[in-house]
Amino acid sequence: MEISTSDLGLAARVTHLSKTFGSGDGAVRALDDVSVGIRRGQFTAIMGPSGSGKSTLMHIMAGLDAPTGGRAWIGDQEITGLRDSELTVLRRRRVGFVFQSFNLVPTLDVRGNILLPFDLDGRRPTAAEQARIDGLIESLGLRGRLTHRPHELSGGQQQRVAIARALATAPDLVFADEPTGALDSRTSREVLALLATASREHGQSIAMVTHDPIAAAHADRVLFLGDGRIVADKPRQTAEQISAHMLAADGAPAAAAAAGVTA
Repeated sequence: MEISTSDLGLAARVTHLSKTFGSGDGAVRALDDVSVGIRRGQFTAIMGPSGSGKSTLMHIMAGLDAPTGGRAWIGDQEITGLRDSELTVLRRRRVGFVFQSFNLVPTLDVRGNILLPFDLDGRRPTAAEQARIDGLIESLGLRGRLTHRPHELSGGQQQRVAIARALATAPDLVFADEPTGALDSRTSREVLALLATASREHGQSIAMVTHDPIAAAHADRVLFLGDGRIVADKPRQTAEQISAHMLAADGAPAAAAAAGVTA
């Protein structure tokens, strides 16, 4: 009997994933035989140094990029090989996104940005969905800002709008790409707490790419990438533990080079 992603309790997974950019002598292998899943209702941080493949992994898991080899699923829907039009509909209905640069539509007010996924899907929210959206607006402190446009909001307020938009359709999975990178420390803590609450209290599956140990410490699980591979998979870690792991990983190649050892 074939085991499904749902049976495994996974919101998304990839198996034997590889991704190569370029060809010939200039080819860069961003991912190398990666197999991993994002668990349902869990907040997962994906960490690694620049060039480790963490953003590439997220983009393929979200259907924003295609792998060179391997397979990928969102829930029980295999997305490998889907047409662009099919991927667009799947992402719109089942995946939410939060980006470092917020990615709000400047000509829309807060309400319009939050409702954008519904508008793109050609429908209005149901009564239950509207109640959910109203709850998000209240919990994110946006009630008094609904008629404001992005340029009238602070960075933290814009990120709150982006989170409300990402959660509005109750997607299976929310991908957050450096969501606190443009925020001050206090606002970063607030945004991370909101993502953690979405996972803990509403069962959202959150996958967050970050280079920040403090941000990753809010997650239930931390995946570490290095040279395109998963090098560690750990339960909740403190910022100090994460920093120590990153320093050790960075130091290993340097120590090997100093000793004249090649990998």
